[in-house]
Amino acid sequence: MNASYTNLSNLDLAFAAALILVNGALSVALGLGLERRLLVAAVRTVVQLLLVGQVLAWVFRSRHWYVALAMMTVMTVVAGLAASRRGERAYRGMRADGMASIWISSWLVTAFGLFVIIRIRPWYEPQYAIPILGMVLGNTLTGVSLGLERITEELTAHRSQVDLLLALGASRWEAARRPAVQAVRAGMIPTLNAMSIVGVVSLPGMMTGQVLAGQSPVEAVRYQIVVMFLIAAASALGTTLAVLSTYRRLFSAEHRFRAERLVARTTRGASG
Repeated sequence: MNASYTNLSNLDLAFAAALILVNGALSVALGLGLERRLLVAAVRTVVQLLLVGQVLAWVFRSRHWYVALAMMTVMTVVAGLAASRRGERAYRGMRADGMASIWISSWLVTAFGLFVIIRIRPWYEPQYAIPILGMVLGNTLTGVSLGLERITEELTAHRSQVDLLLALGASRWEAARRPAVQAVRAGMIPTLNAMSIVGVVSLPGMMTGQVLAGQSPVEAVRYQIVVMFLIAAASALGTTLAVLSTYRRLFSAEHRFRAERLVARTTRGASG
């Protein structure tokens, strides 16, 4: 496909940034009080993306496996630390569970995509490995975060039912099954919704970027299909791992619900 790629100047970026004034005007008109947050968010967006662009440019030039691996590790650690921040309740070890769930699911599924489907050589080619892992991480983070939030809420809200089932002789899994199922479902819904409307209501970022860069739309669609399925698999696997890890933390081998381990977010070290 023959197409010219249009580079954007700093003036073009300034015009785009001016669109934030629309948000600010609405905030002032409606008394939302979001002006300061909008300004901070806009500045952070610009600074963070410019820094990431410089870092990625250096990583792409380096061509060393350990540089790409270090970048991917940092991305995963940041995602893992963010996974357990939602919700009003937490438990000791929640951050570790979120980190492990995201790391295992995202790297396993991304490795399958790079080695089996795309088959890039070398395996650490930054042009492929980093963007694909980034997309998988972002969506897996959402699933894991929602799953952790939902299971802690469900167990808190339905504690009496869980205790009753255990008192009547149910196993710990029988008592926790409904909250666990609800949590996994909650974590998978965003990805399922995205898959339902992709290409009809929205054009995903990867596909749009490839088309803007002059890639054939048909080839861009093929890559997007692969990425969507990688995201779906990683999100489902990560959410399930996170929910099962929570289940094992909060239910003892003696089939007791350790409700005292669930504490309010204000408690120091609750999610450490």
